[in-house]
Amino acid sequence: MKSRALFLALLASSVAAPAFAQEAIYIEPYPRPEIPEPEAPGLPDAAREMVETAIATGDPDKVKTVIEIARHTYPAGGTELDGLEASFKENRQRILAAEQERKRQSLATAGPLEGWTGNGEFGALASTGNSQDVGVTAGFKANRVGLTWRHRVTARFDFQSSDGDTTRERYIASYEPSFDLSSKAFVFGLAQYEKDEIQGFSSRYSASTGIGYRPFDRDGLRLELKGGPAWRRTVLVDPMQESEDDTYLAALGAVELEWRIAENLTLTESANAFMHSDNSTFAALTGLEAGIAERLKARLSYGIEHDTDPPENTKPTDTLSRISLIYDF
Repeated sequence: MKSRALFLALLASSVAAPAFAQEAIYIEPYPRPEIPEPEAPGLPDAAREMVETAIATGDPDKVKTVIEIARHTYPAGGTELDGLEASFKENRQRILAAEQERKRQSLATAGPLEGWTGNGEFGALASTGNSQDVGVTAGFKANRVGLTWRHRVTARFDFQSSDGDTTRERYIASYEPSFDLSSKAFVFGLAQYEKDEIQGFSSRYSASTGIGYRPFDRDGLRLELKGGPAWRRTVLVDPMQESEDDTYLAALGAVELEWRIAENLTLTESANAFMHSDNSTFAALTGLEAGIAERLKARLSYGIEHDTDPPENTKPTDTLSRISLIYDF
């Protein structure tokens, strides 16, 4: 019995010993990685700062681009981006409205000599050798835009001589007021003086009134269409050719175009037609202006004028190409 009890005790201790040893020396072979807590859905701080920086510039194109990138990168932040974009547009509309009101008040209180803008133009040519040629072209244009009234003053002078003989000497000046009936329709008046003895007249006077329409009148594109009755008086160089038909009523049609086709490139067109059964005059001046400096531009232009019944010994069509510099003021 004593030996049996000793055997049972040894057996019990052998069974318990491995479990005790295993519990004491256990090492986990693959440690569990620490998993970071997921970020809350929405727009990250860095992306928000990027959008707010773009908004601070006040540039709509830049804001639009940055918000589009943020929407693509962080779709979960769409709601917050909508709010930032809506706030920017609202503030911008408020700023533009305040600026328009300030401009309106400035126009309402401006004096008759205030608010004018325009440019001066000058070009020249000279040649020596087989012929002695000298040429000068100069022009002036001024505009004033008020609340309802607009004023335009233009003047141009062209002179050219060859071997001491004058081959071109032309003067033209005009004044055109207009009154806005709506944002697009207007009524206008025109007074114009011309002198071109090479073409056979020492002076030509024109006066007109009518109605006009502006299909486009915004920065970068302006188009005016005008028409109405006109009165004309022509004084010829040769008084023997003058007759009562040199004073007559005619119909006027005109087009004015300014189109900025590139950042520093503008196309201009000024065309008019005085139409009468005996003698009609068609004139057009096409120009291409390229920016050189902040206020300085180079201009290449081509002008044509055609009279259906010109004075004797003169050609019906006259053309002139110019290269000149323009200074805006």
